[in-house]
Amino acid sequence: MVPGLVVCLVICTRLLVVAGARPPAMYVFGSSILDVGNNNYLPGAAVGRANRRYNGIDFPASSPTGRFSNGYNIADYVAAAKNMGFACSPPAYLSLAPNSSSGPLVLTALATGVSYASGGAGILDSTNAGNTIPLSKQVHYFGATKAKMVAAVAPRAVDAHLSKSVFLLGIGNNDMYVFAAAELARNTSAADQRRNAAVLYASLISNYSATISVQPSSIWPSQIIQKFAIINVGLLGCVPGARVLSPVGACWGRLNELAGGFNDALRPLLAGLARRLPGLAYSIGDSFGFTRDTLADPRASGFADVAAACCGSGRLGGEAECFPNSTLCDDRDRHVFWDRAHLSQRTAFLVARAFYSGLAKYTVPINFMELAQSS
Repeated sequence: MVPGLVVCLVICTRLLVVAGARPPAMYVFGSSILDVGNNNYLPGAAVGRANRRYNGIDFPASSPTGRFSNGYNIADYVAAAKNMGFACSPPAYLSLAPNSSSGPLVLTALATGVSYASGGAGILDSTNAGNTIPLSKQVHYFGATKAKMVAAVAPRAVDAHLSKSVFLLGIGNNDMYVFAAAELARNTSAADQRRNAAVLYASLISNYSATISVQPSSIWPSQIIQKFAIINVGLLGCVPGARVLSPVGACWGRLNELAGGFNDALRPLLAGLARRLPGLAYSIGDSFGFTRDTLADPRASGFADVAAACCGSGRLGGEAECFPNSTLCDDRDRHVFWDRAHLSQRTAFLVARAFYSGLAKYTVPINFMELAQSS
């Protein structure tokens, strides 16, 4: 294990000893909005990675870590929030050599948690297949982690640990984008769009439900409570990479419509699961609504540019990813978007703060802090 990781684990463990009411760990599942480096370890030229500058320019030592950001991302700021007590997001699963000795993985899983999030991942296995870690495989990896924890400690102790931990989940963006892009390429009629969207939602909701309600004894904690902090699908049609499809740089309305429709289906799904699974506690953070409000009144949050990427190339910086030879903006904190598809570090901070302890309109039925403190 690298020395820095040892130091980080010791610090995080001490924080938990001091404040026993804090969650003992956080486990992260999702896409590039939460990825902290898993994609760095995936083979293939088509894999989306953020392990090159200017990514990470505002991270300590200006180091590209695999986060699709100029610095930290939403997972980092949720982990570092009040009453969570961690320095940043737990490390990427694939960085912990999970197929070798179980020591580093188990120690990390118990001390801070683990991140399984992967850039490009979808709820559906078919989304960006072969170039990411889909949600089903992320959950499989967590099951493997739990099995190693049980072997090292004891089943009841591990379940007690996990039942007090927070499971952060943010996924669905890529499923929406892949579907909308295919729809656009086929020039689908309005009637077919409605029918196809209904089929898509049914498939996504079915997979989402199966993920959360999987038999607790095999994957999730089998104790009293399972805490899911969920981030819904964002305002995808307004990212720079979507705006460049419009001659005037307008938001892609159809993509926003698809995202909003999925979010509308997500809320009753979680409410229904909570009624059916007495141990389930959850909070949904409204990324779609928060971004919509921010774009409508950017000055209230200190932003000057709500359309262009800080790092990119072409129109609005949205025609290519962030590369070492990309154009870099002067004031990154004044941009909502870091690159063609992702939020800047400052926006990520504001999102996490809103979900953790901000206005009630951005979370249902409770906020992330109330979820973390629930028992």
